[in-house]
Amino acid sequence: MKYTEEHEWLKPEGDVVIVGITQHAADALGELVFVELPDVGTEVEKGEEIVVIESVKAASDITAPLDGEITEVNQAIVDAPTLVNEDPTAAAWFFKMKLKDPSEMDGLMDEDAYKALID
Repeated sequence: MKYTEEHEWLKPEGDVVIVGITQHAADALGELVFVELPDVGTEVEKGEEIVVIESVKAASDITAPLDGEITEVNQAIVDAPTLVNEDPTAAAWFFKMKLKDPSEMDGLMDEDAYKALID
C-alpha cells in the first residue's frame, strides 16, 4: 500500500489501484452520514476534488491522489456511510482507478513514512 499526505491509501490490483481513506482520517472525521462518489469513466487529475463526504462533525472533500480514470465505485459506502468508520482500509474503499502514469505511485509514502507523518 501507498499513502498520501491527504490520508488516502492506494492499493495496486492488476492495472488499477483501489483508493480509500486511512483509519486516522476516518477517526478524525467521526461518524460518516453521507458519501458521494464520482461517476465511473470520469477522467480525474491529481488534486481534483472528486468525493464528497459528510460526517456528524463536518463536510469534506477527497481529492484524486493521481491522474487517471475512475473504473469502479463502492456503492456499499454510499448506501451505508458508517462502513467507512468500521473498516476504512478494506471493505470501505471508495473507488478504483486506472492510472495515467503508474510510475507516479513511486512518489507516494510507504507505511513507515505515513506513520511518521501522523505521529
